Amino acid sequence: MVPRYSRPEMTAIWSPENRYCIWFAIEVFAAEAMGRIGMIPAADAQKIRAAYDADVLGEIDIAAIDEIEAVTKHDVIAFLTWAGSKMGPESRYLHQGMTSSDVLDTALAVQLKQAADLLIRDLDELLAVLKRRAFEHKLTPTIGRSHGIHAEPTTFGLKLAQAYAEFDRCRTRLVAAREDIATCAISGAVGTFANIDPAVEAHVAQELGLTPEPVSTQVIPRDRHAMFFATLGVVASSIERLAVEIRHLQRTEVLEAEEYFSPGQKGSSAMPHKRNPVLTENLTGLARVVRSAVTPALENVALWHERDISHSSVERYIGPDATITLDFALARLTGVVDKLVVYPERMQKNLDRMGGLVHSQRVLLALTHAGLSREDSYALVQRNAMKVWESDGQLSLLQLLKDDPQVAEKMSAEELERLFDLGHHMARVDTIFERVFGAAEPKI
Repeated sequence: MVPRYSRPEMTAIWSPENRYCIWFAIEVFAAEAMGRIGMIPAADAQKIRAAYDADVLGEIDIAAIDEIEAVTKHDVIAFLTWAGSKMGPESRYLHQGMTSSDVLDTALAVQLKQAADLLIRDLDELLAVLKRRAFEHKLTPTIGRSHGIHAEPTTFGLKLAQAYAEFDRCRTRLVAAREDIATCAISGAVGTFANIDPAVEAHVAQELGLTPEPVSTQVIPRDRHAMFFATLGVVASSIERLAVEIRHLQRTEVLEAEEYFSPGQKGSSAMPHKRNPVLTENLTGLARVVRSAVTPALENVALWHERDISHSSVERYIGPDATITLDFALARLTGVVDKLVVYPERMQKNLDRMGGLVHSQRVLLALTHAGLSREDSYALVQRNAMKVWESDGQLSLLQLLKDDPQVAEKMSAEELERLFDLGHHMARVDTIFERVFGAAEPKI
């Protein structure tokens, strides 16, 4: 976790204080259930719950717990020892029939669920901004590019609508991953419930908003975690895709859109004229960090027998790092899109730059309807289009086609002119927007 790329609310989820509070809640809820079914004295279970409700631990003394762990070499035992010192003799009933993974894995599930809730909220905020800007530029014409080369006209709103649809899918996946990861395991040393009743697990799960893990061995199966982190990786890749689009659009030769450049901002220590896409470049880098968690999470699936701890050190890194970084990246992208400076005049200039080449397909199709074969139609249009290309747009495709006797045999000048109508490419924008956003347009 790097403070520069962290936000307080997500960072707090991964703090030792939050982790120990979750551990204590798990132990308390388990003891409460044990008291109800007679595993431990009901009176002692009530005292444990009362101590929890009274916040008997107070401020978590991280240094004191670390000092105990330096001797025990076991984090759960160290915490239980410290917590027990804050309670009466009833503390001896904490952790009855439980194993460390019951606490660790269930707590991790709570933390990942908390993190997912924040990430889903981040996505909702990004989606709202994308929708607003998409409708703002719904009919702003711009050039579509394939292989980086001018292809046919589109609209800037459609670019943003595509991003909206992609992040909407990301949200759906993240909601599913949150549900999948939110499981509880209080099943004992190898998951057989030999020394603890399944009713205890059910109660802890209910109190924490989790679902009992059907078969937990001693650990919750890591395929769940692998899917969770893979989902974060996909979200990160979607962030990068939009960031790269913005970076390309900000290039000097293109300059159809650019990141907001605030008063007093400096683009370069050497060149005063520079306005660089630093935020979206940063997002590309952050996406790589999030995706770096995916492979270790996949490799964590293959644990030995009922348990080993090869996954533990990995998750202490990737849990905080991936969620904190993605939280920051989503917020940053939301800010970039919200303040993105768009240049419709430059978009139109770029559309016009290549002498009408963007309308070549319409002419090709019209010639086939006029009776020429597709091969002959293609050859006629390409022959003229290459002259425009080689002139760097100084020649006009429309004029060359009008002057071409083979084209003139099939189409009048007026018919050709109608094929160069930019509005033709916007005729179905409403249909696409209705597919993405529904029928109602938001107020801008």
